[in-house]
Amino acid sequence: MIEYYYLQERCRSLRQGPLGPNLDGFAGLLFRLGFTRCSGRPRIRIVGYLSKWLAHRQLKAKDLNEQRVADFLKARWKKFPRRTFEAPALTLLLKHLRQTEIIPQPLPPPDSALDLIQQDYAQFLSRERGLAQITMRGYLRITRRFLSARFGAGKILLNQLSFQDVVRFILGHMGPRTPGDVRLVRSVLRSFFGFLYQRGHLATNFARAVPPVAARHSTEPSPTLAPDQIKRLLSRCDRDSYIGKRDYAVLMLLARLGLRACEVVRLTLDDINWEAGELLIRGKGGREDRLPLPQDVGEALVEHLQKRRALGSSRHIFFRHKAPRQELSATTISSIVKMALDRAQLHPKRLGARLLRHSLATNMLHGGTSLAQIGQILRHHDIQTTEVYAKVDLSALRAVALPWPGGVP
Repeated sequence: MIEYYYLQERCRSLRQGPLGPNLDGFAGLLFRLGFTRCSGRPRIRIVGYLSKWLAHRQLKAKDLNEQRVADFLKARWKKFPRRTFEAPALTLLLKHLRQTEIIPQPLPPPDSALDLIQQDYAQFLSRERGLAQITMRGYLRITRRFLSARFGAGKILLNQLSFQDVVRFILGHMGPRTPGDVRLVRSVLRSFFGFLYQRGHLATNFARAVPPVAARHSTEPSPTLAPDQIKRLLSRCDRDSYIGKRDYAVLMLLARLGLRACEVVRLTLDDINWEAGELLIRGKGGREDRLPLPQDVGEALVEHLQKRRALGSSRHIFFRHKAPRQELSATTISSIVKMALDRAQLHPKRLGARLLRHSLATNMLHGGTSLAQIGQILRHHDIQTTEVYAKVDLSALRAVALPWPGGVP
């Protein structure tokens, strides 16, 4: 496979050294990830330099690990300018060598008391609370910060926790953080203390000691796009190119169905029921819903799928177009929206995928759709979540308000 990137004469020199026999497999991996000849050659070349470095030190391929890679790069960067692709390329090499069992998997560090508590709490959140992985990571990050702030590098003695520790940590999250951030910390701590009490680590349930946080809801309506602005946004996609077809399909799912970015990322070929005209949506907390597939959204998906560049056996619908090719992330979905806004010369206060979800709900409300119906379309668990769209736009009302009879006294 290395011949795809280099002529045969150059291949012979690159195959010298302990990593030589593995270069073909690494080159094949680069090809599958979408690296062109131009972008793949320097990545193969840096592996060749690493191989010679190992040979000079009489080391074998099985001796390679993160520390040896760091030593090699440190020595190389003293002589040559640092290239941004070199460290990621060698990280990818290590992953490839471990998957092919050329080098052993790294030994995990011994679990600390904090790690054991985190693991137990993660199982509780997954099995008993049913939280999604991304939500669990946020919970674990806050609880780790709490325990580290209280005990530092010392022993974690949960029976020494006090009400003052709870209040002190909450107050430390006031100040520059938003009320929503502070309320999240409060919710996480209440959950964590309930877990510790249930497991018998605490004699008293400190969840009751977590102080309340004032819920200050903004009276301003959320930034949205009007229907004509949505049309303008969609019309700026270059639907003659692969990227344009992909971005147009993503924007249609966001604008017409109000999907969240994470829901677009999770879509697979198996989620589209063409005969029934339905789309299976995997939402928050493992919830699954079926939505009607509008004709224009279906046509956008067909245009994209006809040019879709699959990644191995993956059934996902959307992928990056640049190497390393992989499935899109929620961050990339929001970036697609931001770039589309720039092309359409629209500059709302809110950016990202949520803007189109809010715009759909607000435009439906202005069109006479009830909050209950909007909540069903957006798949809200609680009507209070939908009520955010009922905020009154006072500036718009002033523009259409009739003058008071008789004028101002």
